[in-house]
Amino acid sequence: QVQLVESGGGSVEAGGSLRLSCVSSGVPLNQYCVGWFRQAPGKKREGVASIDGDRNPKYADSVKGRFTISKDDAKNTLYLQMSSLKPEDTAMYYCAAAFCVHVVDGTSEEEYNYWGQGTQVTVSS
Repeated sequence: QVQLVESGGGSVEAGGSLRLSCVSSGVPLNQYCVGWFRQAPGKKREGVASIDGDRNPKYADSVKGRFTISKDDAKNTLYLQMSSLKPEDTAMYYCAAAFCVHVVDGTSEEEYNYWGQGTQVTVSS
């Protein structure tokens, strides 16, 4: 059974930091392309960061320089370190895994096969 479980969300003030984790069972993350997405109320889900099959990270312009995506193969866990958080970062954050052969650039949710249930991040001004 495939399962991705996020944790680490919460409420922080602007300028603060959070680290999201995504533990995978049934999906060996070292063999998949992975990514983080977020969805704010009333908005479409958008790609935040991804790691491709060559382990190259990619970031949305809105988070570049503030967020860092990484994965620990031994723990089968994906991370998103978020710093200098802004109120506009408030959203539900989801991790996702994809068969790399299906991935074009890693930013579209249609490219991903498996999803977590999400963890809420709220940033107050």
